[in-house]
Amino acid sequence: MLPKSLFKSPNLRLERPEGAQEEDRAPEVACPGCKRVCALADLERELFVCSRCGHYHKVGARDRIRMTLDEGSFRELNADLTSRDPLAFPGYAGKLMQARAQSGEKEAVVTGLGLLEGRPCAFFAMEHAFMMGSMGAAVGEKISRLFERALEDRLPVVGFTLSGGARVQEGVLSLMQMAKVSGAVRRHSDAGLFYCAVLCDATTGGVAASFAMQADVILAEPGALIGFAGPRVIEQTTRQKLPEGFQQSEFQLDKGFVGRLCRRSEQRELLGLLLRMHGEAGK
Repeated sequence: MLPKSLFKSPNLRLERPEGAQEEDRAPEVACPGCKRVCALADLERELFVCSRCGHYHKVGARDRIRMTLDEGSFRELNADLTSRDPLAFPGYAGKLMQARAQSGEKEAVVTGLGLLEGRPCAFFAMEHAFMMGSMGAAVGEKISRLFERALEDRLPVVGFTLSGGARVQEGVLSLMQMAKVSGAVRRHSDAGLFYCAVLCDATTGGVAASFAMQADVILAEPGALIGFAGPRVIEQTTRQKLPEGFQQSEFQLDKGFVGRLCRRSEQRELLGLLLRMHGEAGK
C-alpha cells in the first residue's frame, strides 16, 4: 500500500493567473422576510424596505439622519458622551467595546440639530446595533440635553425610537433615565413646543414606558413591535395565548396606542408637514 504522504488534498478553489486581482463583490444582504439576497446599495435606495415582500430592515442612526434631514444640515451634539461601567458589572466593559466596534457609534443614540424640509428642529435617532438601542445613563443624558437645548432654542423635536429597554448592566442608574428624560420632555411640552416620535421595530421596555409615548404625535413604522414587555414574556407570565399580531404597530393603531402608520417613503414629507403646521400654529 502506498503511503498517504504521497497524496495531496485536492484544491477545490480555481487558481487565478499570476498577478490577477480577486474581483471585488458588492456587499449583499439577505431579507429576513423572503430570503431574497440583494445588493446593499440597492436596499439603501429602497430605504431598507424589501421590494419583494415589503419587510422593513432595521436602519442605523446615521442612515436615519441621511433619509430624514436635509442634506448637510445635521450638527451633532454631545457626541463624546459615553457610558462607563459604574457597577463594575461582569463583562460590561467588553460589551461596550464590542458594541462600539459593531455599530461605529459611541452610544446607542445620536442627537443633534438640523433642517427637515427647510424647518429647523432638534433630532435624535436610536442605534439598534449598539446593544439593541438599550438605554443607559449616557443615552438618557444625551436625550435630556437635546430636549433642554430644544427648549432653550424654541425648537420642535423629532425622534426615531427603538430599544430593548433599560440597560441592566447599569442597574438603577439606567432606570433613573426614564424619569429624567420624561421630565425634560414635559418641560419642553409645557413651553408649548412640538415633539413627534416615530416608533420603530422594536420599541419596548423603559423607552416605550417613557419618552417614546410622550410625544404630541406618535407615528409608527409598519410591522414594528411596540410595548413594555415582549409577547413571549406576557404569554409565559399569564399562560394565555395572545391574539395574532399582538403588540405590532397595526394592532397598536387599532387600539389607539399610536396615531398613524407611516411608511418610510412618506416619512420625510409627513414630518415636514407636521413641523410646518406646528410652526404656523405657533405664530
